[in-house]
Amino acid sequence: MILRRPGRAAVLAAACLAVALSSGCSGSKDEAGSGGSSATAPGNAASAHPEATAEATRRAENVEGESVTEAPQLIDGETVTSVTDVRGSRAVEIKGGVRPGAVGIAVNCRGEGTLTVELHPVGLSFPLKCVAGEISSTYNQIDLKKAREEAWVQVTAGSGVRWALSVGQ
Repeated sequence: MILRRPGRAAVLAAACLAVALSSGCSGSKDEAGSGGSSATAPGNAASAHPEATAEATRRAENVEGESVTEAPQLIDGETVTSVTDVRGSRAVEIKGGVRPGAVGIAVNCRGEGTLTVELHPVGLSFPLKCVAGEISSTYNQIDLKKAREEAWVQVTAGSGVRWALSVGQ
């Protein structure tokens, strides 16, 4: 048996699994911005509670080595489209559409706010809480039964949020 050291994709997969187990794909009140202050936001609790700062750096969404200036690596499949260093909202076309099978979307973001990703016309949608001063990452995948000749990803984010995205199949 050959053993390999886990790469960035394996680390990202483990982080995504931890996120899925702890919060699922639906947004919590804090992710939607209606649940009050967040202990992970720098400046909210960092000066008063050092343990809150330590907790912020242990967030499952915070993956060391990730960036918004480089396209995030996919866990599986080949990249069909990617964008980097985008600020605010944007629609990203998937040229040639999507074929049957797994479609994976990896997203990294930085800045204060919640970013929402929607795969059209499929209907996959998920949020990602972005934090100032850190890179937040997530990966979601859906298995399609039929091809879609036209497909795009709509990312909705505030102007203070920067992000990068990769779509793979």
